[in-house]
Amino acid sequence: MQATVSRYDGETFSGSVLTDTGIELPFTVHAVADTPVRHLRVGQRVRLVTTGSGASLAVSKVEFATEL
Repeated sequence: MQATVSRYDGETFSGSVLTDTGIELPFTVHAVADTPVRHLRVGQRVRLVTTGSGASLAVSKVEFATEL
């Protein structure tokens, strides 16, 4: 799933993203811990790995979006 960064705190490495379907999802430091992501900016496109569905949808990993 792809999304756009809507908020990011560089001190806590947490924030939120807005998915292409219009859902805002928060993420914590754990979502970027094992990735090369060290800084994000508002408006940046990212790729997400999520768990759950509906009201329990959660971000488990945030990665840089790349063109295929």
